[in-house]
Amino acid sequence: MTMRRTLLSTLAACATAAALAPLAHAQPGDYPNRPIRLIVPFAPGGSTDMVARLLAEKMGPILGKAVVVDNKGGAGGSIGADAVAKAAPDGYTIGMATVSTHGANPAIYARLPYDAVKDFAPITNVMSVPSVFVVHPSVPAKTMKEFIALAKANPGKYSFASPGTGSLGHANIENFMHLAGIELLHIPYKGAGQAATDALAGQVNAMTDNLPSTLANIQSGKLRPLAVLAFRRSPVLPDVPTYAELGYPGMGDGGWFGLVAPAGTPKEIIARLNAAAHKAMAQPDYLEKQKGISGEAMGNTPEQFTQQIRAAIERYTAVARRANIRMD
Repeated sequence: MTMRRTLLSTLAACATAAALAPLAHAQPGDYPNRPIRLIVPFAPGGSTDMVARLLAEKMGPILGKAVVVDNKGGAGGSIGADAVAKAAPDGYTIGMATVSTHGANPAIYARLPYDAVKDFAPITNVMSVPSVFVVHPSVPAKTMKEFIALAKANPGKYSFASPGTGSLGHANIENFMHLAGIELLHIPYKGAGQAATDALAGQVNAMTDNLPSTLANIQSGKLRPLAVLAFRRSPVLPDVPTYAELGYPGMGDGGWFGLVAPAGTPKEIIARLNAAAHKAMAQPDYLEKQKGISGEAMGNTPEQFTQQIRAAIERYTAVARRANIRMD
């Protein structure tokens, strides 16, 4: 009997140890002890991807383990965001959050597979990259004031391209039309590339896009910039005013890119990732490369980033209701 009790006790102890092994592996004290996956909810080469790869390159050495970028594009960023939301909350899967995935999408999509607030633990905002409103040179407007006057005199005559109905570009211009009291004709495309092609050809009159992907065409004179959506004027376009300067603070402060983890990730791990990101963002070569993509540092606390996400959702929910933008 004694031997039987001893055997049963030993088996029970082994079973308990086996059950607790995964939990012990994820304890904050030894974090990280393996590579970290950073999910980018968009295809390689875009602004989100560029920010993620720059950050991953610098955070890896700080954390002592590689930060590996994993692109999971599709559905306006929803597929990648959902993959982050459903990952184990152990700090080994984190993701890039954008004003699309955590602002416009929750306001516009009726069946989003994730809750942008409840399903995530914000780590820090990282970078703001301006978007820019541009017109084809054939449009007889040198300034936004002149463009608004043209649009008011000719309701529905001037068109704008977007990457698709319900996209961030669509929502931003719908918001601007409301604030400026103008009516433009929306021409949706299947992606930003197609929209830009027709804007360059003059098939549509205007569009809005991230500044890094539009800058070369602005500098060559193929597109004319009238406003930037950002905290302040861009150093590469110092003569182009922000929407706020033009009297439209309701446009917000531009696109941002931040880090999030699955909800339930231990606070100690969130703090470790926040500190590593801030240390990475302070490095001189990071700052230099940030300028190369027209970015501006946006580092903050998890609590502050949470409030930015909530504010973005609130803003775009109002836009979606006014413009009747709703995607199934």
